[in-house]
Amino acid sequence: MAFKPLEVGSKAPEFKARDDQGNSVTLKGFRGKKVVLYFYPKDDTSGCTKEACDFRDNYRSFQLKGAVILGVSPDTEKSHQKFKLKNELPFQLLVDEERVLANLYGVWKEKAMYGKTYMGIERTTFVIDEKGIIAYIFPKVKTAGHAQAVLEALRS
Repeated sequence: MAFKPLEVGSKAPEFKARDDQGNSVTLKGFRGKKVVLYFYPKDDTSGCTKEACDFRDNYRSFQLKGAVILGVSPDTEKSHQKFKLKNELPFQLLVDEERVLANLYGVWKEKAMYGKTYMGIERTTFVIDEKGIIAYIFPKVKTAGHAQAVLEALRS
């Protein structure tokens, strides 16, 4: 199922998902706030841990900007709970086992490693404004300094 690529200025796709505590979360529920929706491949891997901890370490700055952070990966609720506890993450992690959100946001893509191709999450961050419009897209994220770049985007 192919989706039209999302663009800055377009309406962010609405979604309903479970978080790491089993609570139902919708994008609509965050109207009036900026949402940092970041997709990452896997809990407790080196790059994903670095990215999550970078968001954690800058969490207060995001709050001061009126932004909420939502991490999304295909991991289970239990995996998210362990990852969150181990790294003291203060934000919600959304369960996307069926890759509904990943497909909706166009980040479930063919990847290549060691000469083999496979399907996986392309590390991507979306900044969604208070009205549900995509304000920024950070594709193919490199984890080093990413949270700071997202904070800079929130300033403008």
